[in-house]
Amino acid sequence: MHTEHDWITTPVTADILRGHLDVETTAHGLLPHRLPARSRRQIPDNQLATAEAQPSGVRLAFRTRATNIALDTLPTKRVYRGFPAPPDGVYDLLVDGRLAAQATVAGGNVRTITDMVTQSSELSEGPVGTARFTGLPTHDKDIEIWLPHTEVTELIALRTDAPIEPAPDRGRRVWLHHGSSISHGSNATHPTAIWPALAAARGEVELVNMGFGGGALLDPFTARAMRDTPADLISLKIGINVVNSDVMRLRAFGPAVHGFLDTIREGHPATPLLVVSPILCPVQEDTPGPLMPDFDGGTLRFKATGDPAERAAGRLTLNIIRDELARIVEQRAADDPKLYYLDGRDLYGEKDYAEFPLPDEIHPDPAAHRRIGENFGRLAFGDGGPFATRTG
Repeated sequence: MHTEHDWITTPVTADILRGHLDVETTAHGLLPHRLPARSRRQIPDNQLATAEAQPSGVRLAFRTRATNIALDTLPTKRVYRGFPAPPDGVYDLLVDGRLAAQATVAGGNVRTITDMVTQSSELSEGPVGTARFTGLPTHDKDIEIWLPHTEVTELIALRTDAPIEPAPDRGRRVWLHHGSSISHGSNATHPTAIWPALAAARGEVELVNMGFGGGALLDPFTARAMRDTPADLISLKIGINVVNSDVMRLRAFGPAVHGFLDTIREGHPATPLLVVSPILCPVQEDTPGPLMPDFDGGTLRFKATGDPAERAAGRLTLNIIRDELARIVEQRAADDPKLYYLDGRDLYGEKDYAEFPLPDEIHPDPAAHRRIGENFGRLAFGDGGPFATRTG
């Protein structure tokens, strides 16, 4: 049993964080961000502002002999008015790369979404809590604590029963990934079970996850953030948010993709860059957006509300997006030999949908996250893939 004077308290600073692009000092502690301050000033809506502050893929990384670890945090939990509160977010603790323990933090702030369409909300403030991990191995070890992927998390202090030091650089490649709520981790039950984390583990790479729920809309500020972020591998999962938000037509989509790629190439002219089209999503395959919530039957599902007849006038669907992305990548690859294309249905297609249907018609369940992660790991990081380790 440890008393207070047994603990060594370490303020959480950027040098023991991984997977973030920026940090903000708050009245309580340190808040990791997945977009830099310059980009955040250009965010046009509350949904993306919340999503980028949710630390999907962000983790503490340090080396220690400690057998007991306590992380003090102030979470901000999100609930929808009229729906049950989701379970508390999970903190995953890895020892030498393997999941060894999990914890949750009760309490904290609660942000209640009062309108799903406008994302208007009300905030109720709550207390700081603690994620506790006990009985860890006594030897020197690399520790990672992955933060809850859908809870904004202010980091207050790290307390251990032995000194810590920042994790050493193991020489792993950095994988920078951008995508929608599926990449963010919607419906995954814990942070290392989101598909990009599973794929990163298979590829033995350091993940920087810029998957933003509702926020993969080819925003120029996101492209500039990726341009300026060091990376050895880059992937872009484009399309589903463009369709379900109905923000542009085919005439605008193609040039927006070119502009996004041009901006990234300004900072990463020869980095392997993989463009990934949407996974199978039957409600949007041939029906334009916008997507709207459907509560028939008492369960939240989503449906596309556009008119398929308007595809001829430039309204976008997932099939149109896939055709356009394949065309753009084929055209550009003639001068950009490290630009690649992957059809998202190779990650999750008709057979996968039959085995693991989308519970709300949009987001994969935990088993589907595993399937997508396995398939991306094989197709991108496996032999012959664009992210395969090459020698010579």
